[in-house]
Amino acid sequence: MSELVVMCPNLIGDTVMATPFLRALRAGYPDARIHAVVKPVVVPVLDGLPLVDEIVRFDPKSKDPQLGMTAVVLHLRSISPDLMVLLPNSFRSALIAWKSGAKARVGYRRGGRGMLLTGGPKPPNRTWQGFRPMPAVDYYLGLAQYLSCPDMGAYLQQETTVADEAAADAFFAKNSHQPAHPLVVFNTGGAFGPAKNWPVEHFAELAAGLLRNIPTMKIVVICGPAEAENARRIVELAADHRVVSLAGGPLGVGLSKAIIRRSRLMVTTDSGPRHFATAFGIPTVSLFGPTHIEWTRTMHPGAVHLQKPVPCGPCQKGTCPYGHHRCMKELIPAKVLDACIELLGRKNVESTPVIELVRSSPRRSRHGMMRS
Repeated sequence: MSELVVMCPNLIGDTVMATPFLRALRAGYPDARIHAVVKPVVVPVLDGLPLVDEIVRFDPKSKDPQLGMTAVVLHLRSISPDLMVLLPNSFRSALIAWKSGAKARVGYRRGGRGMLLTGGPKPPNRTWQGFRPMPAVDYYLGLAQYLSCPDMGAYLQQETTVADEAAADAFFAKNSHQPAHPLVVFNTGGAFGPAKNWPVEHFAELAAGLLRNIPTMKIVVICGPAEAENARRIVELAADHRVVSLAGGPLGVGLSKAIIRRSRLMVTTDSGPRHFATAFGIPTVSLFGPTHIEWTRTMHPGAVHLQKPVPCGPCQKGTCPYGHHRCMKELIPAKVLDACIELLGRKNVESTPVIELVRSSPRRSRHGMMRS
């Protein structure tokens, strides 16, 4: 039995977008044991999925020595990997692979790390100006193609555990939600930085508009510890018992997944939980500000992408460099409400096309061919 190691992305959303790669790798090496090196906060993304055999936790910023580079390298050396695949573009991931003693080390050859690899393609999106935005799903699948893995589709995968569903049951019982009533999820921020945040006042105004249209609706504002204060503020401004949040109670990625799975619609910034909705087939209105839509396109048929064109964007900055944050402030709630009502009114979301309200650059397949 061969031993394969995958260095997974550092972010929740990127790891969800890596599930098509993991599925292809599993199909390409059916007899291998697959180990995934993952940040602890990202581990719940892989819970319940039959894509990896072992999780190796790694966090270079942790004070726990068992999560540091030395411990991870020693563990990988004990495995004696036949192949190590690097999904992150970092030099550090290549250094770990080299120190692990893996016989084959494959990743994109960029950032001066080629000397630490034994193989890997050139980035398909490199131009003389830098790197052209392209879907992360296709970018990761380019490595599967390099390894001659079969095409297993580009759809995202997620599962919830029994514990996740029990936590959601407890939350809904506490907040008197009836399963027959439509549930909408708001997701307010992300690890990228405050530039991605849509104003809490806009979320509260959107909540009021949705509740006017569907009085039986319940709105849940999900959050992690960093977004808890914004979630509380949205509930406070909405001033309606039908708007609740996870803030103040147990928080967890698994709980958020279970709540999203049960929803009729998600309104979200360009952050990790958005991709849970895609994986579960939940109609989604995604609010883009400083980031290119193309980086995180997943071809979800029930997706609406909204972005307010501004002269300075998309800037790809975590904090607005000019301090005005126009790209998100000028994305008005009325426009978002229209998109929500349209999605909620569809009887068969799965058969409807993606709505693009902002033109973006043509997509390329992982073969480099232009798509219309």
